[in-house]
Amino acid sequence: MTEKDYDVVIIGAGSIGTPLAMALAERKLRTLVLEKEASPGQGQNKCAIGGVRATHSDGSKIKACLRSLKVFSTWKEKHGDDIGWIRGGYLFPVYTEGDEAVLKELLKVQKGFGLNIDWVDPERVRKLVPGIAEKDLRGGTYSPDDGSASPLLSVNAFYRRAVKLGAEFRFKEPVKEITTENGEVRGVLTARARYRARFVVNAAGAEAAEVSELAGVKAPVNPDCHEAGITEPAERFFEPMVVDIRPGDKSKNYYFYQNWEGQIVFCMTPQPPLWGRDRRSTSEFLPEISRRMINLLPGLSNLRVRRTWRGLYPMTPDGFPVVDFPPAVKGYVLAVGMCGQGFMLGPGLGEALAAHIAGSPSAEDREILAGFGLARSFSGQEKLK
Repeated sequence: MTEKDYDVVIIGAGSIGTPLAMALAERKLRTLVLEKEASPGQGQNKCAIGGVRATHSDGSKIKACLRSLKVFSTWKEKHGDDIGWIRGGYLFPVYTEGDEAVLKELLKVQKGFGLNIDWVDPERVRKLVPGIAEKDLRGGTYSPDDGSASPLLSVNAFYRRAVKLGAEFRFKEPVKEITTENGEVRGVLTARARYRARFVVNAAGAEAAEVSELAGVKAPVNPDCHEAGITEPAERFFEPMVVDIRPGDKSKNYYFYQNWEGQIVFCMTPQPPLWGRDRRSTSEFLPEISRRMINLLPGLSNLRVRRTWRGLYPMTPDGFPVVDFPPAVKGYVLAVGMCGQGFMLGPGLGEALAAHIAGSPSAEDREILAGFGLARSFSGQEKLK
């Protein structure tokens, strides 16, 4: 059996594993990524709708995503690849007194962590999204530096960059065993080879819990199902991602935006959650979200939907990721439970985690990971899931 040495083996070439490999390779660490699919981003990455925001309710996520935004927004300028980036901002329109109070209270936290966000009046909301429903419109929060990019264009750009820097990727090669000795990682075993490494990173997305069992560490990750869709292209008529946090009959919230090709991309958070791994589209999704979107923005009614799909959100009990070095197995690293936000978190988390693995984290690197420890109580809840 083939044997080879690396500094780091990453399990999963998706939204987290691929930008992490890029960040590790930039630090000259010998990095191998093992992926059971045939190419990068073929798990839940390709189900992402492409939103990238730092508009969160938690400092660790805000800081990680501010870093991600810098990577996405400057990628074409620095590396030449067009990844479909649009700086359209995020808009949370508000129609109830309760939602206004919640979002205004969150503004204090968000601004405290350096987020460029503010409350805007109804007139500004109408200018940002012409034709939006005006009845009971109270205003909203708007973060102009947020945006969107293509998940597949992005992950492949990160992949090419990682390979150029020296990282290796092996596709169609699932991990069978995480090898340990005396409480320390020794590497991984696949059907093709044995790979020795000082660190093994679990970035396996929806399969993170099963992969973590190979190391004997319980990862509190359980996937639930979310559906999304995309329309035919249209002339650009609004810029921001629109997030309606009001609950519906079968949904907690929904959100949509117009991508770089003019298509409307949309997604919905089901209520109650749909736990499991069923990737089949349903007959309930499109009628529910279409009704809600058209009620909010009647101008969408003439657009034809091209396709819908269903992806998995690897959820933790509190809606925050787990990015940690469990003490039970030295050298084993968790980068799991992104709760449907792996695409936007990936580049920023990759930089912070790579710094820890390399042994040279900055104060901000420590602050980012501090909120994502495995030993936390999981008693809180992310307010802007």
